[in-house]
Amino acid sequence: MKKLQVAVLGATGMIGQRFVQLLEDHPYFEIGGLYASERSEGRSLGEVMKLKGVRFQEDTLTTKIENLDPKAVAKRCRLAFSGLPTEVAKDMESSLAEKGAAVFSNAASHRMGADVPLLIPEVNPDHLELARRQSTFGNGGFIVTNANCSTTGLAVPLQAIYKKFGLNACYVSTYQAVSGAGYPGVPSLDILGNVVPFIRNEEEKMEEEIHKMLGAYKNGRIELAEFDMVASCARVPVVDGHLESAVLKLGKDADAAAVIETLEAFRSEPQKLKLPTAPVRPIIVRKEENRPQPAADALAGDPERARGMAVSVGRVRESKGYIKFWLLSHNTLRGGAGGSVLNAELAVARKLL
Repeated sequence: MKKLQVAVLGATGMIGQRFVQLLEDHPYFEIGGLYASERSEGRSLGEVMKLKGVRFQEDTLTTKIENLDPKAVAKRCRLAFSGLPTEVAKDMESSLAEKGAAVFSNAASHRMGADVPLLIPEVNPDHLELARRQSTFGNGGFIVTNANCSTTGLAVPLQAIYKKFGLNACYVSTYQAVSGAGYPGVPSLDILGNVVPFIRNEEEKMEEEIHKMLGAYKNGRIELAEFDMVASCARVPVVDGHLESAVLKLGKDADAAAVIETLEAFRSEPQKLKLPTAPVRPIIVRKEENRPQPAADALAGDPERARGMAVSVGRVRESKGYIKFWLLSHNTLRGGAGGSVLNAELAVARKLL
């Protein structure tokens, strides 16, 4: 297939630069422009690089940042990957869709819109059909969002369990990496040797978004999943990887062995379609007593393009009628840019692009 020209919005930020990393030599997409605010216009990507330990091709590093103008972006590129801040994203993404560009967004601005997919391809691939109901779809424009980074890691194993056993309640505590706060993250004197038990709006996002993601797509709308969801979120001195402790009350009785079997067997549409950024195993169950860990498991996933896209689950156990486990996901890959790229790959497979 001829590669689609794509724009990266917010190319000076960490999520934007993760997009660039994932789009180099992508089989479906080719970078047609890097965009940010006018204060970065004319600078090369190399001059504004924030990612550490990632190698980029020389012609990528010398690409100039352009001022973000929706009309110019839509004229040049079929789709846009948005790593824009939430306060900027809402109007800019809407404008791009109106001008005929497909927008795959990491921002929170449009997530809960009734006709906007809040998409994780392993969890709710049918929700992508919502895009066809958007008023801009007739001219080729639409918006697809990925979820909050902490919700994404939880949603994948939760969907496997929910489909098999049902779910009455989920209580989750998160231990979130500083990269989730963007660059430069959290001031060092606030986070080094410390844990900050507050992330603005994070608990509210988790408690709201999960019901839409696990909901059923019926007659052109989402019927929200019904179970109790309670989240507590903290920031910890880790660079990448959100660690979460989940306690579940299932809809029907199941022991830890049955839950582990279900998690290990879980595959979904991206694996069947062999999408380029889909991990062969979306959930990796660790049997060691002290895993998963950010240092060891943040980049889990095969093949190479899917590194950081698998969710690692460990310490699955039962206690007093509850199922408990820990999970680990890479917040700027699975929970950020990688999630949006996988969303766009699914849109290609389903012929929305």
